[in-house]
Amino acid sequence: MKKLIRFFKEEDGVTAIEYGLIASLVAVVIIAAVTLVGTQLSGVFNYVQTHLTTPT
Repeated sequence: MKKLIRFFKEEDGVTAIEYGLIASLVAVVIIAAVTLVGTQLSGVFNYVQTHLTTPT
């Protein structure tokens, strides 16, 4: 019974879960930012390509 009570009082597992949730949230934000920047950068490259290949 004491082992069971001690298990429920331990906070190491909770802390690990919290860090895992924070890390996954940071990963989602990074992925979203890279996707957004990549899409915009693709548009810039297409613009430059169009203006370099079009004769003036």
